[in-house]
Formats: sequence, C-alpha cells, structure tokens
Amino acid sequence: MKTRNPTALLFTWALTRTLLLLCVFKVVVVPGPDVTSDVSVIYHGWFDILRTGTFPLDDVTWQYPPAAAVAILSPALLPFLAYASAFFLLAFLADAVVFLMLLHMSDRRGASRRGVWVWVAGLPLLGQTVYARYDVMVTAVAVAAVLAAARHPKAAGVLAAIGAMLKVWPALLLLGTRRGRATRESWGAAALTVGGLVLAFVVAMPGAMAFLTFQRDRGTEVESLGSLVFHVARQFGWSGTVQLNYGSVEFLGPYVDLVSMLAQVLTALAFGWLLLWRLKARAWGPATLADAALTAVLLFTTTSRVISPQYMLWLVGLAAVCLLFRESRMTLPVWLVLAATFVTFLEFPIWFSHVVASDALGLTLLLVRNGLLVVASLSACRRLWRATVTEPRRAERRQLPAQAARENSVIAS
Repeated sequence: MKTRNPTALLFTWALTRTLLLLCVFKVVVVPGPDVTSDVSVIYHGWFDILRTGTFPLDDVTWQYPPAAAVAILSPALLPFLAYASAFFLLAFLADAVVFLMLLHMSDRRGASRRGVWVWVAGLPLLGQTVYARYDVMVTAVAVAAVLAAARHPKAAGVLAAIGAMLKVWPALLLLGTRRGRATRESWGAAALTVGGLVLAFVVAMPGAMAFLTFQRDRGTEVESLGSLVFHVARQFGWSGTVQLNYGSVEFLGPYVDLVSMLAQVLTALAFGWLLLWRLKARAWGPATLADAALTAVLLFTTTSRVISPQYMLWLVGLAAVCLLFRESRMTLPVWLVLAATFVTFLEFPIWFSHVVASDALGLTLLLVRNGLLVVASLSACRRLWRATVTEPRRAERRQLPAQAARENSVIAS
C-alpha cells in the first residue's frame, strides 16, 4: 500500500510543539498562574523523596498509584539537565511517540488521517499544561494499549494495567473488548500485571498504597461539574470558602460533602451504564473498543469531583484513536471534546482568577466547558448504544422474516 505524504502533519506538529516548549521554558509567557510550578516544586519535591526508596508518606497531595513514581523519577534519565527541563523534554518525547504511533496506524489499509490531526491540533488547545503534567506520558501508554488491542490482546492488557498503575483511568480501556478470547486474554493479562506490579512496589518501597487514603476528605474542585452549584450559590450568599486543599483549589463549607457524594453516585451510575452496555452489546466492529474507551473515560471525567485541566489530555488521546477508524461513531463527541479542551485553556490558566472568584466570566467559562463535556458524554453513550445494541437488534429482526421465508421455500420444494 502506498504511504500518503505526511508533510503537512509533520510541519504542523513541529510548529505547535515548538510553541509549547517555548511556553514551558517561559520564552513565551501565557497570562495566568505559572502551570510549570507543579513540576519545579511539587514533582521535584516528590522526586527527592522517591529516590530515597520510599513514597511521600506524609504528603496528602500524593494521590497516585505506585507506578506514578516512575514518571516522577524519569528526569533522572537526563542527569545533565535541571529537573524541570528534563521533565518537559520527556513529556515532549511522549507526545512525539503518540504522534508516531497514530501516524503509523493511519497508513494501514482503511485507516484515516483524521485521528492524527486530532492529536496534532488538539493538544496545543490545552496550552503549556500539556508538558507540565505527567498525564501525557500516561496517555501515551493508553493510546498504545488501545492500538494494540485488535491484534495483540495480551499486550493491550499489559499496557492498560501499566497505565492504570500510573493513573487509574486506563483501567477503563478494556471495557469494550470483544467477548470471548479477546476479553479473557486482555483482562487476564491486565489482572496479572496489576497484581505483579502492586506486589513489587509493596515489597520494594514503603507506602506504595498510601494514596488510597489521601483522597478521603477532599472537597469539590472548583472546575468540576458539581462546583457549578457553589459558583451559583456564592451569588446568593453561600457561606463556604475556596481553598487550596489536597493539591487542588476546592470549595469547602456547607453542603460540599453532599455534592461530592452525589458526584460519586453519578460516577457509580455511569459505571453501571457501561456494564449494562457490555451485557447488551450484540456487535463489535473495528472501532468499538476505541469508541467504548472514549465513552467510558468521558463519563468518568465528567462526573468526577475533580476535573483538572490535564484530564483533557486523556480525552484528546482517545478521541484521536477513535477517528483513526472510519467506522467510528464518535465524530460529534470528538469535536465537542476539542471545543471543551480550548475552553479549558481559557479557564485555566488564562482566566483562572475569574473562576476562583465565581464572577460572570468564570461562571460562563465553566458552564460552557462542563456543558460541552456533558453533551459529549451523552452523545457518546447514545452513539455507542445505537452502533452495538439498537442497530444490530433491528438487523436481526429484519433477517428473521427472510430466514423464515427461505425455510418455508425449502419445505415447500
């Protein structure tokens, strides 16, 4: 098969990534809070603790599975650079790996270049946060897992498990595996990998599972869907406060526990819908696993008590994989995700002070961004259900009269 010329993609990727590097290295200054401080201060502080052979046992902001230590320690691979500089370059490298994986897959028979363009154009919409969080590394592992699933289910299971041990959400990637051998192999490989990694970290480093208790007393983060209740309530004299709490800016005060609980109930209901979908699904196409992965992570993100800006990286990565497949039903949800990603850049970092103040601009930005995520989630659910449940059921019903007529014809003859 003749390979299509990728010059436009390469040029656009190089140009946009150069701009992102200029932003994190502060050659180009973006208004708003300094998003790189998490790397130079928080990540670097964790790095100093982790390299002693223990997890940050007394730091409640450490809320990540044990394999996250690998990402935090990774700048040690470039000892000739300062920690933050090394981290930015490794994040850039992870971005490049995703781009090359998508480009390679797009040259396969029947694949589409739309998915590569989603990654190339979608990532810069989030601004310099892309290289100032380790989520781009997790997304690279997740994209590799979804791309491997069709031909190598065991490898997909291993990669999804590694991703889950980096940041939990990649555990959702295997919900859409085809029933039968693919599910047994991928889920079995994932379970064995998780078990092995947990055991290795527990034996090797004290505090490997401490992250499980560090989120217990969290409030509702100011960018989440549930936060809209308090942004509006502040206009009518709600007595709560906005504080830096457990590593993010959250609402604390009356009814916050109730709204946080309702968010968790919504997440549980979303997971229940996904299980119902899996039980009811009648047909699997080439794009089903990727479409289901995007739907699952959309639901998880939208209903979460916390919607940090870097969460959009996950969605852009999975959206890119979906649109590699011409059969994907996720075109509208992907466009909505890209729009939400750009609005996220506007609300953080550019106008984050307005979000914290709950003023008209901040409230408008959150209503738009979270509204886009809600619509994208509902649209993705509807499209996934139609493609795998409703339409196959209708096709079966149409086939029954034809099959009966054939049988009657055989009997009559």
